[in-house]
Amino acid sequence: MNERVTLSMEEIKRGYVLQQVEEKKLSGREAAQRLGLSLRQVRRLMVKYRGAGAAGLAHGNRGRAPQNRVEEEVRKKIQELSEQEYRDYNDSHFTEELAEEHGVVLSRCTVRRIRREAGQKSPRKRRAPRHRSWRERKEKAGMLLQTDGSRHDWLEGRGPYLTLIGYIDDATGELLGAVFREQEDAAGYFLGLRSICQQKGIPAAIYADRHSIFQSSAKATIEQELGGEEPKSQFGRLADELGVELIAARSPQAKGRVERLWGTLQDRLVKALRKAGACNQEQANQVLIHYLPRFNQRFRVEPAQPDTAYLPWPKHHQLEDFFCFKHTRMVTNDNTIPFDGQRLQIPPGHQNSSFAHKHVEVRQHLDGRLEVRYQNQRLAIFEPEDHGPLRMKKFSPAPGQTETTLASQDEPKKPPKKPLGSKPAADHPWRKYKDKRLEKLSDPQQVLE
Repeated sequence: MNERVTLSMEEIKRGYVLQQVEEKKLSGREAAQRLGLSLRQVRRLMVKYRGAGAAGLAHGNRGRAPQNRVEEEVRKKIQELSEQEYRDYNDSHFTEELAEEHGVVLSRCTVRRIRREAGQKSPRKRRAPRHRSWRERKEKAGMLLQTDGSRHDWLEGRGPYLTLIGYIDDATGELLGAVFREQEDAAGYFLGLRSICQQKGIPAAIYADRHSIFQSSAKATIEQELGGEEPKSQFGRLADELGVELIAARSPQAKGRVERLWGTLQDRLVKALRKAGACNQEQANQVLIHYLPRFNQRFRVEPAQPDTAYLPWPKHHQLEDFFCFKHTRMVTNDNTIPFDGQRLQIPPGHQNSSFAHKHVEVRQHLDGRLEVRYQNQRLAIFEPEDHGPLRMKKFSPAPGQTETTLASQDEPKKPPKKPLGSKPAADHPWRKYKDKRLEKLSDPQQVLE
């Protein structure tokens, strides 16, 4: 029984031209010119055509399995994993997991082809892209950081909704200072930036949206209007103190690098949290610590210039003096400060002096401590009883601070006041005035004048 061979259009064309050569209607050179082949190749094809007919023009490997074909057991394993454990993984992520977790090292195209042959589509839906102008990356690391927060069901119902706050370096695409928070708050951005300053240094600029965390919505006071100043948020104040330029984006597309980051993390980080079984904020942050190095190793790019724009943190400055919330309060008559619905008792100053009607600075640290300062001198420290970050209920002075004041001993000492009824000194101005009046009364001429 003759085997049926299916020829391609190119092979059918070759058979037609070779048949004309066989019938002496075309010469070998004319056939070579029409087929785009050399005369030697046409002669080889004529030998095959005369021996096996049109079937001899088919490629010799047709119908044979290629030697580099993935083994059938491996293909079935990939299809089973794709249908069960990794059904919501995209092709690139699935390829990486096969290499890291199962030791199956294949190219993305091969994995994609196996999945499509089994009828498995990519879980990510694609939309037609809109035309936008591409902005080149910054030349050096640290020249610009983009920051934002993403509220998402990161724990997939195993716990509450969380907000992931992070910074991404515009030059390298490196994810820095990421932290999970219950809500998008200034404390989360403070924690992220503090981690960056500890590990990398102080960046040159930060690109953020127009959230009230970055741009204050308060109206300028009369003093600020006269001084040409604008009201600033706590983060804006921190950026000024660090010398960091804070740039306000007018659209999400303006900081598209960090916006695209959330799409990647909501696809990949969610699965890492699922694999670790994270069910709360603390566990999610622990997973994030181990996940960031892997993420940066996969997606980090080399900057155009190798040197960095990060400034090292000055050794003579303490991080907690900058990364805290600073509020100005006036001390009442009973030497207390109203703060967050509470009354903070201020210990007496030098010589049992009072701070009533003085403006003091209350520093609210990220660990929940409250610190009261007057003219940059520490007066008292209050610690929360439950040690919860920024959740303060009852405060008590720090150990060893209840009886003694923390005011500086270098302040000028005021002379003690004399009790009422004491006699003035011999050189007191009142005594000199009294002597002049007696001289004037004793002279009649001066009296008449």
